[in-house]
Amino acid sequence: MTAALIAGLLAGYGIAVPVGAVGTYLVSLTARTSLRTGVCAALGVSTADGLYALAATLGGTALAGALRPVLGTLRWVCVLVLLALAAWSAVTAVREYRGHRLATRTAPAPPGPARAYLGLLGISLLNPTTVIYFAALVLGSHATGPADPLEQGVFVLAAFAASASWQVLLAGSGALLGRALTGHRGRLVTALVAGGVMTVLAVRMAVALG
Repeated sequence: MTAALIAGLLAGYGIAVPVGAVGTYLVSLTARTSLRTGVCAALGVSTADGLYALAATLGGTALAGALRPVLGTLRWVCVLVLLALAAWSAVTAVREYRGHRLATRTAPAPPGPARAYLGLLGISLLNPTTVIYFAALVLGSHATGPADPLEQGVFVLAAFAASASWQVLLAGSGALLGRALTGHRGRLVTALVAGGVMTVLAVRMAVALG
């Protein structure tokens, strides 16, 4: 039981701690909205991690084999989503900034907690690296013998809890950033930097696929 708990925590932190495009967007989103919205978005990311951990524990080898034929397609979909997200973030930020300066435009409403949760959940589910990561961990653990359902449940819950704690920490840092950069110019810069990082990551992914 303890081994499954530790393995789940390590697995959750292992996939969550490297801050990539999703983490960058999470910080930016919280900075431009509220801590409540950021926490809901963070839980969307960790829910995806938990679902993939659950799928990996239940599916194992069959899951990894089934995804292999469409892995390239999923990665290209992820590239397109990242580019669209970067463009949307930049365009929205510029519109908000111009609308504030000219006082002639109404800034679009930021996403609410529910929409932020569903949006980050969907984006995170498009990342095939996560399922391959958990599948590899589960297959490696099966070398010592199959785990019972209770240990599998502990592993999944621990992975979810670890991912959630890290994503909420990122959201909290975004909330602090939002307090420090309360002006519209600061929010514009934050959104543009996040969009630039997501674009670079998407281009690197596309180059690797090409």
